Amino acid sequence: MVSFWRQPAVLALGALAVFSAAAQAPATPPQAPAQAPLRLIVPFTPGTGIDLIARTVGPKLGERLGRPVVVDNRAGASGNIGTEAVVRAAPNGSTLLVSVNTLVMNRSLYPKLSFDPVKDLVPVSLTSWGQLLLIASPKAGYKSAGELIAAAKSRPGSINYASPGVGTPHHLSMELFKSTAGIFLTHIPYRGTAPAVTDLLGGQVEVGFLPIHVALPHVKAGKLVALGIGSDKRHPLLPDVPTLAEARAGDVNVAMWYGIFAPPGTSPEFVSRLNRELKDILATSEVRSAFETQGMDPATSSPEEFRRLVEQDAQRWAELIKARNITAE
Repeated sequence: MVSFWRQPAVLALGALAVFSAAAQAPATPPQAPAQAPLRLIVPFTPGTGIDLIARTVGPKLGERLGRPVVVDNRAGASGNIGTEAVVRAAPNGSTLLVSVNTLVMNRSLYPKLSFDPVKDLVPVSLTSWGQLLLIASPKAGYKSAGELIAAAKSRPGSINYASPGVGTPHHLSMELFKSTAGIFLTHIPYRGTAPAVTDLLGGQVEVGFLPIHVALPHVKAGKLVALGIGSDKRHPLLPDVPTLAEARAGDVNVAMWYGIFAPPGTSPEFVSRLNRELKDILATSEVRSAFETQGMDPATSSPEEFRRLVEQDAQRWAELIKARNITAE
């Protein structure tokens, strides 16, 4: 039995223990005010597939969270400027990144980055997959991927291919195709997709990889020829276009994933809530229709599943970038 005179001391020690435990407990990141705007940073220009995702999903996410949403396009340095803005943002639930697999490619293309785009972000959810088409100018005369490969083997280096720039998925997808097929094509990098498409349409360059939503209207109009799709199955928007494997051009799956990330230190509880809300949003017919008409396939994942996908893809592209001695610096 504790005597009366010892109780103050016991209480004091108890208070000290509670204070000490509180001091040692990890601090919970402060959350932004409930009505504070949620910024969705898109590290590329308006009109891209990533931008479409942000502007389609953003308002619905804002409704569910009871907060206004602002889409913030921070283009530059192959997405690194916008990505770094999220890496440096406060982990208080007010900033998210909407990105594409360029993120993991940049890790190997820009080894001097001041941040690690794979380790320094918190994966929230996969949102969709996008497909890349191997296309050719009608002036080139190729009707299939096999014809392109045969021509490239007969005259190495004389065939040019376009990309929106060094290190883009379009560029690395073609390098993977070249490596798999054992051919050499000359890379002509452009400053963005629009000028690359312009020269493909004009026949100044012969071939390239383009996202299906970019290539589709030109293929339908007969202004570009679809030689194959870089995925494991055909796409319903172009059911007659074979996969590259079907076209005997090698097992080249270059499907692009899109997803949402949070700043490092974001609470697991907030990430889990975002993941649940996004899963419901992506299941709606309105969102599915908006994505599918642009050639994107809605998809969801748990945060951990998305993390594993990001890490595995980073390793895959790192191996190609090293083998082909590709650098963006």
